[in-house]
Amino acid sequence: MTEQVITYPSLNRPEYFTQEELGWRPWLQAPNVDDLSERQQAGLVDKARAASDYFRLLARDPDILGARTRTDKDIFYNTKEGLPRDDRELAAAATSRVNGCVFCASVHARFASHFSDRHQDIQRLLDQGSSSDLGTRWNAIVAAATALAQTPPRLNAGHIAALQHEGLDALELSDVIHGSAFFNWANRLMLSIGEPEQPA
Repeated sequence: MTEQVITYPSLNRPEYFTQEELGWRPWLQAPNVDDLSERQQAGLVDKARAASDYFRLLARDPDILGARTRTDKDIFYNTKEGLPRDDRELAAAATSRVNGCVFCASVHARFASHFSDRHQDIQRLLDQGSSSDLGTRWNAIVAAATALAQTPPRLNAGHIAALQHEGLDALELSDVIHGSAFFNWANRLMLSIGEPEQPA
């Protein structure tokens, strides 16, 4: 079956990283909500995600989508142990900023601002990238996250030592590393199948 590529010649593309809410358009046709099979609906995990072109497009492989969604939810909502939510969102925003996923950077920057009440610091990260000074703890998290987003990854013992110096324990270190690595993969997936849109 030949897929028809969708183009958007008049799409209002964002010109910079932002904390504003953005839209997203797929380059391939996502299945209609009513056309999703029971298996595809189960792969969404969260039924509300059926409203998203992105998740309906990923529902073409419901098993991988289900694993992706459960991992995503565990990274952000399972905060009983490990990093607090603001640090998790910061790591995801930093990863998205360095690999160029404007849509994901906007989502996670907005949450990082909400949970930390540090809107200006988060905006500085979006404007300046990983060179921005956010204080020693956040600098260490951003440095580790952005090192993991490189090709090949550049995370080294110095990044781990800096995080440990800021008091991160083994579970918190795991959250930085695994959360950042997961979002580097998720960002690259999103970048390959669509693009962000600035709402009118």
